[in-house]
Amino acid sequence: MTKAILQLKRMTALLISLCLCTSLGFAAEDVKEEDRVKDAGKVMKEILNIPDDIPQDLLDKAECVVILPSVVKGAFGVGASYGRGVMICRSGEHYTGPWGAPALYALEGVSIGFQLGGQATDFVLLVMNPKGARSLLASKVKLGADASAAAGPKGRTAEGATDIVMNAEILSYSRNKGLFAGISLEGSTLRSDGNANEKLYGKKLSAREIIVEHKVAIPACAKELVSLLDTKSPKNKSDPKSLE
Repeated sequence: MTKAILQLKRMTALLISLCLCTSLGFAAEDVKEEDRVKDAGKVMKEILNIPDDIPQDLLDKAECVVILPSVVKGAFGVGASYGRGVMICRSGEHYTGPWGAPALYALEGVSIGFQLGGQATDFVLLVMNPKGARSLLASKVKLGADASAAAGPKGRTAEGATDIVMNAEILSYSRNKGLFAGISLEGSTLRSDGNANEKLYGKKLSAREIIVEHKVAIPACAKELVSLLDTKSPKNKSDPKSLE
């Protein structure tokens, strides 16, 4: 009897340990997703504090912003790894309200025509019209095919930008080794990261449910990013007809 009790105690201890490890594992995953959102906020703050990077008039006309911090070499070389980050949009039917809760996104691609040089690279994508936003909210989007994309112009304003840039649905920028530049991501794909969204919000949600239907509140980890965008670009200055 004593031996049986001892074995039972050992099994109980083992089960408790397994439960604790599982709980810690889930907690670690939650922290990782929260860190992705916080890192996106830090990247956006650093970039917006440099006036000669993203033109203010383009940011003011963007419906959404996609921020992918610290993409490392190999993610876009030969292979199927990818960069992760967030997409955040202005609220309201016509994207004219305050910035809302972010959805987690992934950027994928076999080759995008350049080398990252072994350094972490940050990407910022401006979604310039409702059509581009709807495409990203609906399904996986191949840049340059499903949605027109172009390297974004730099400077205090977008004066002198080409028609191709001004008519693009998505403008893309990169920051590597302290250098900030517009860069083409044609051929890469953007998609909602469903598993990551579930971990962050605690339930299965589509990007549309997060961004358009507002089924969740802005999480604590996104407060800094949302506050930053509300301060730097509080109003959508696009032509109202373009938002219909």
